Amino acid sequence: MLKNHLKIAWRNLKKNKGYSIINIGGLAVGIAVVMMIGLWIYDEVTFNTDHDNYKDIAQVMVHKTSNGDMRTRSILPYPIGDELRNTYGSDFKYIVMSSGRGDHILSVGEKNSTRHGAYMEADVLRMLSLQMLRGTENGLAEPNSIVISKATANAYFGDAEPVGQHMQINNALNVLVTGVFDDLPYNSEFRGLQFIAPWKLYVSSTDWVREARDRNLWDNNSYQFYVQVSEKSEMGVVSDKIKSIIYNNLSEVGKRSNPELFLHPMKDWHLKSSWKNGVQTDGLMQYVWLFGIIGLFVLLLACINFMNLSTAQSEKRAKEVGVRKTVGSSKHQLIVQFFIESVLVTFFAFLVAVSLVLTLIPYFNVLADKAIVFPIANLAFWLICLGLIFITAVLAGSYPALYLSSFKPVKVLKGTIKSGRSALSFRKVLVIGQFTISLVLIIGTLVIRDQIEHSKDRPVGYEKSQLVMIEKTTEDYEGKYNLIREALIQERVVDEMSESSSPLTEVWNSTGGFDWEGKDPEFDTNMITFFVSHDYGKTVGWELIKGRGFSREFATDSTAFVLNEAAVAYMGLENPVGKTIRWAGQEHEVIGVVKNMVTESPFEPVRQAIYLIDYTNTNWIELRLSPSKSITQSLAQIETVFHKYVPNVPFQYQFVDEAFAGKFKAEERIRHLSGIFAFLAIFICCLGLFGLASFVAEQRTKEIGVRKVLGASVLSVWKLLSKDFVVLVLISCLIAVPVAYHFMNRWLQNYEYRIEISWWVFGLAVVGALVVALLTVSFQALKAAFVDPVKSLRSE
Repeated sequence: MLKNHLKIAWRNLKKNKGYSIINIGGLAVGIAVVMMIGLWIYDEVTFNTDHDNYKDIAQVMVHKTSNGDMRTRSILPYPIGDELRNTYGSDFKYIVMSSGRGDHILSVGEKNSTRHGAYMEADVLRMLSLQMLRGTENGLAEPNSIVISKATANAYFGDAEPVGQHMQINNALNVLVTGVFDDLPYNSEFRGLQFIAPWKLYVSSTDWVREARDRNLWDNNSYQFYVQVSEKSEMGVVSDKIKSIIYNNLSEVGKRSNPELFLHPMKDWHLKSSWKNGVQTDGLMQYVWLFGIIGLFVLLLACINFMNLSTAQSEKRAKEVGVRKTVGSSKHQLIVQFFIESVLVTFFAFLVAVSLVLTLIPYFNVLADKAIVFPIANLAFWLICLGLIFITAVLAGSYPALYLSSFKPVKVLKGTIKSGRSALSFRKVLVIGQFTISLVLIIGTLVIRDQIEHSKDRPVGYEKSQLVMIEKTTEDYEGKYNLIREALIQERVVDEMSESSSPLTEVWNSTGGFDWEGKDPEFDTNMITFFVSHDYGKTVGWELIKGRGFSREFATDSTAFVLNEAAVAYMGLENPVGKTIRWAGQEHEVIGVVKNMVTESPFEPVRQAIYLIDYTNTNWIELRLSPSKSITQSLAQIETVFHKYVPNVPFQYQFVDEAFAGKFKAEERIRHLSGIFAFLAIFICCLGLFGLASFVAEQRTKEIGVRKVLGASVLSVWKLLSKDFVVLVLISCLIAVPVAYHFMNRWLQNYEYRIEISWWVFGLAVVGALVVALLTVSFQALKAAFVDPVKSLRSE
């Protein structure tokens, strides 16, 4: 029986090749989208699961409140480590202090390059369950040791044995390679980690870290802490226990910020690392849900095509159903037959979908910033695919099977059955549903694009173009600033050069303790602090509003402040220039006010910032390239000068405009992915519309012939066949517009600096949908309109 069903199903596919291609093509695209999104979601939800103990690992973080505004941070004071060990040691298996992960210069002889790494306590190798290819998990026991990644070992030592080799960190610290760990997977938060150096080495070689340890500084937040809770402890219970550690060790003034420690589990690091006023928000998890829903909708669109075309051809299949019922076939047997046809179409579509995914996955990885590998040897994956085939077949074939098997044989064989109103109405509902979903996706894509462009066009308060940043990764730069600056200006490759404590696109320092005349004693201050050189303003091109910038001509500028607009508003100063601000035991005169410079998220308001002269706390060099020379020529000359004064430091630089553009990467990926899915949704809709228009034109061949004989024009025939579809699309628009507005308006609430959704977004989407639908339908409508009526009437 099964063999007979398969034969009949195959014959029907061959008999209706056009409709079969449309069905298989549409379902293939839908299944391919579901597979790609499924692989992407799996990669997202399995982030960090390669670490054996990921369920028990957490990062210690803190909520702090300042003047009613609660912020969440991962940077903590040094004494927390000892407090956790001494008071709560039984609740933890490992406690690991860490510096921030960053770029450092690793050298072996004459070979040097920048590598990403961190200083961490020795238990990190066990806690993260790093796969040690050389050496052991005790590799960081000695203070002058280092463990490196497989890629780093290959880069420096090739086929030679790396363990026992000497290296140098930042041209200053001599270390011995004691281990090599396997490169971490792309979906790990530590994926860029290329070396780990001992925490003891960091403390012994860094004065301010040693001071924080020796003086037990609870108000110096510069360190990160990772923990693994013990087997007998629960993450939530331990998190509540440690809540008040910082609060209990601060002065009365410090307690105003009400710091609350908590554990942020590793399983949530990737998808749930956003907080708003101390409440965890969806973060990236919202996009997992979003694309999961989009995948299901795209597959649903393809299934709707199958339903539409199957029910539209009901009159062609009616006699087959009548004859088979007359000779004894039961309704159950007919349902099975139609379901088998659905399974066969779905199976062929699945084969095409797998081919599409294998072809497109490298491009998808680039677009989505992933390293997804098609799991061809994974049994669970193929079992899920079998389930997908079955679900798709049932979803697509259920209504056609039930509808076609319900025909009465007497009416069918008399030729009196026609596609009823219910079938026609159902097809219309399905078409409306298809275009509604597609329009929502299109509108969403346009809104995301507008939000990104709105933030990109936001005034940043400085001139990004022709501006280069270089990180001072070693002490080789000490005392070389004026020499390098004078040489570059003399070569006329830069217009100006400066130094600063933070890059232009990030904030590395913030502090409190500011006081000024008229300040409320209960007001808790916290401001971003930029330690800069005299030439900073000229180099970055900041925009002065009041007063002046720093100048070497004024000796008093060594203690002067320049404020941004946000700081003036924050402090409530009406005429800030000339005012005195007390900080760190000194009085500082405000000499100028500059426009807000966007150094953090371009989607958020600019925070209050203070700029002050301090050459000892600078970490970055800024260069304003001369427009009189090409960028390539300028960079070559700059590299020559740097190699002259800091010969042991690799010349590496960043363009500020490119670094700023990197802040939009996540949103750009969402924009591109949603745009692609919206295009595929419209493509599937058009496939179905094309098939339906073809069928309608075929069904009305005789009517069109008669109309033409009676004098109907090509335009009138085109209108006749197109108007019903246009009405359906218009109804879709009426439904899609409010739905899209609701969801996209909610999405925009995630951003403080956001757009108001413009009317033209909906207008463009509606016009676009109408144009696409008309073009799709017009091909078949015009083809039918141009047929010679003699031939169409004769064929009947």
